[in-house]
Amino acid sequence: MKQNSRFLILFLSSINVFFKITGAAPASLPSSAIFPALIVFGDSYADTGNNNYLNTIAKCNFPPYGINFEGGIPTGRFGDGEVFPDLIGSLLSEGLGIKRTIPASLDPTLTSKDLLTGVSFASGGSGFNPWISQSRSALSMEGQLKKLEEYIEKLKKIGGEETTDDIISKSLFLVVSGSNDVPSAAAGNLQYDVESYTSSVIKFASDFMKKLYRYGARRILVVGVPPFGCLPSQRTLGGGLQRDCDQDYNNASKLFNSKLSSMLDSLSPTLQDTKLVYFDYYNSLLELIQSPQRYGFEVVDRGCCGTGLIETLLLCNRYTSSICPNISAYLFWDAYHPSERANRILISKLLEKSVPMLL
Repeated sequence: MKQNSRFLILFLSSINVFFKITGAAPASLPSSAIFPALIVFGDSYADTGNNNYLNTIAKCNFPPYGINFEGGIPTGRFGDGEVFPDLIGSLLSEGLGIKRTIPASLDPTLTSKDLLTGVSFASGGSGFNPWISQSRSALSMEGQLKKLEEYIEKLKKIGGEETTDDIISKSLFLVVSGSNDVPSAAAGNLQYDVESYTSSVIKFASDFMKKLYRYGARRILVVGVPPFGCLPSQRTLGGGLQRDCDQDYNNASKLFNSKLSSMLDSLSPTLQDTKLVYFDYYNSLLELIQSPQRYGFEVVDRGCCGTGLIETLLLCNRYTSSICPNISAYLFWDAYHPSERANRILISKLLEKSVPMLL
């Protein structure tokens, strides 16, 4: 208990000082971090390359994606550089021998050392609703759980059952999903209204959390969905001539997040010795959109790739799209995904507000 308290004080101090000075995430945290591994589930916001190995059009393993990644290599991450799992892992794992970036679970070159410190099972295009994943040929959340089961068995072969149980129970489980569920409902593409559909998605999300618990997860961080109406693509499609934020999409995002947060609050007491923590991604990103100068951004209504109005995935490529002259000035990389610099600031907010609640 004393060790956790000491870590929490150092943790908050380092975050607060650095964030006030730069508005970005610090380079490292105290070496007393207590998560042995980071295990990730979700969609394109958390996919570190799994879709490279799936038969899906939701791929980005080509330039200019990855332009700011190590060596400028496109790895299948949906952005110009590192994404949520990488940034969280590198900050929480200082001194523990964990890789600076979190590998994709489907990568055939993974070593035993890679497995011991965590992987990402996330797949671009997936959602809590299994139909969403199926329609995009993504690895569903249920499919990601099956991969977790295989992962646990591999850990047992490496270190034995006791070591595996210890890793799983102490690891940080990150869940970033819903970014494909909510827009489908808001667009009216489904037979349900937004109210009833979001409730059905929350039921899938609740079942997912319960299954994670049965696999041994005890510290689970769940990221809400962003303000979809303010993403560049939706400004173009539904924001009118002025490309304002689409309030219907934003309202759907807020409704989903409210239900997600409430579900986690009610579920947490029923899962013994488990901490379920929610991160308010919506308002964290909205703050950057509404106060860009505070964080050094100049452009928040379009992406860096191409015109920035609609390009994402196959539309953002080296043949048809130009790249903005200064990526760091752009909040969004493409018309759907934040830039690495934006992700760093968002992660600093997540670490400051949510991670201490998991200790």
